[in-house]
Amino acid sequence: MYLQTVKIIISYEGGERVNHAILMSSGAENIDFMIHGIVQYEIFGHKVWITTSHVCILIVMLLMMALAIAGNRAIKHAKEIPGGFQNVIELMVEMLDNMVNGTMGKVAAPKFVNYISTIFIFILMSNISGLFGLRPPTADYGTTLALGLITFFLIHITQFKNLPIRQIWTDMCSPLPPWLPIWFPINVISEIAVPISLSLRLFANVLSGTVMMALVYGLLSKIAIIWPAALHVYFDLFSGAIQTYVFCMLTMTYIGQNYEQE
Repeated sequence: MYLQTVKIIISYEGGERVNHAILMSSGAENIDFMIHGIVQYEIFGHKVWITTSHVCILIVMLLMMALAIAGNRAIKHAKEIPGGFQNVIELMVEMLDNMVNGTMGKVAAPKFVNYISTIFIFILMSNISGLFGLRPPTADYGTTLALGLITFFLIHITQFKNLPIRQIWTDMCSPLPPWLPIWFPINVISEIAVPISLSLRLFANVLSGTVMMALVYGLLSKIAIIWPAALHVYFDLFSGAIQTYVFCMLTMTYIGQNYEQE
């Protein structure tokens, strides 16, 4: 599969013109896996760019909305003996429900099943978007950091909501007694590291696959016919699914620690 480059030509101030690729470039003369600006505008005197990542995120979101609308219509008109698409929707919902219930428990799972299911589908669709020539949004650290920060705030919101302050202080001073808070700074650093480690793990794995596929199509373009599909299966499908599962499992584990398991 040989992906052609789709480019958008925009004008800068001063008459300069530059090419920006929304889809991954695939020519040896133009190997490109970077993020590019498409449209520039100013907010309170600061220049802000709409980048290729924003466009790819919008495409993924539109696909998610289309899937949600189609799934809603399929369930509303559900048949006693489900057909093909209804089977797929029910299988997805059942799989995600079982994953969340099995990890977070009966107390926390109903509160977070919608969030976990949403980020699972978003990350998975973003990771496999490389199959269709898009630059995966999760190959942009701005995307994965935002997901990591959402998880970080959810962890501590649920922590202060469900645990007494005394227990939180004791945990932050662990393994020493709470009256000897020598380990408190180290535990604070470990808490701050949670969104960084979550976001970097997802970002680095997806970006490495993106770079590898760009190099394959760029440097081996003349013989990159059919056989790169095997690499797409690994980098986009297998690795993308694994990283989606890991991110969601860690998110559920961190949040679930703040609830009593039943």
